[in-house]
Formats: sequence, structure tokens, C-alpha cells
Amino acid sequence: MSDDFDQLQDWASDLLTRLQPVERRKLTRQIATQLRKSQAKRIAEQLNPDGTAYAPRANRLRKKQGRIKRTMFNRLRTARHLKAESDASEARVGFSGRDARIAQQHQEGSAPRLPRRQLLGFVQAERESIKSKLIEILSK
Repeated sequence: MSDDFDQLQDWASDLLTRLQPVERRKLTRQIATQLRKSQAKRIAEQLNPDGTAYAPRANRLRKKQGRIKRTMFNRLRTARHLKAESDASEARVGFSGRDARIAQQHQEGSAPRLPRRQLLGFVQAERESIKSKLIEILSK
């Protein structure tokens, strides 16, 4: 996955230097917001970046018929918790504080009896949308 972004960075770095810092900040803000929305949508669908479903919740959280009371990460995927930040040189999407600790435990599956559920990660559609956004802005 990092190889794709290394290639994207190499391809876009020369083109981005042509933009003024104000235009680069605007572009990175748009990309960060777009990524936050797509990550939140994928978390709501309860899918890992590779397309597999999250590991099911513990049985104690199920109702009589075996259905889940509520989906996981309802609050964590909101804009209040899933932050999109940017400046002229980078766009960041992630969690902070207590939210970051909770997300990291699920991302890595590090806590005992906690299966791995990747909250953050890039899918091919996001890579393509970043490329198209760069092309759109640079072609103006």
C-alpha cells in the first residue's frame, strides 16, 4: 500500500510545487475531507480496507435472535471524533486522545480477546479519487 502512495507522491510532487501555498492548502483540505467521509462510510458498513467484514462482536452483546443491538463505532466515525486535518504539505485523517487509543486497539487487535478491525486504511477507490482530485485541480 505504501508503494502506491510513494508512486503517487513522486508523480504529484513536481506538479504540486507549481501551486501556490494557498492552493495547496485548499487541495489538501478537500482531500482530507473526502477521505474522512469515505473512511466513515466504510466504518459504517463495517468493512476492513481489504473488503472483508469486521470480526463479529462478542455473544454477550447479541439479542435473542442473534442480532447485534447496535453497530460498532457509531460515535467514533462521526466528524467530532474522526478528524480531518490538513496544511499546505499534507492531509491527515485520524483520531486523537482517548478515541485514538480505542481505535488503535481495534486497528491492531492488541487488547486481549479483541479481534483486529481495521478502522483506517486506504481502498483503491480512495486512491483513484485522490488522483482524480489532483488532476482536476492541476488542470485548471
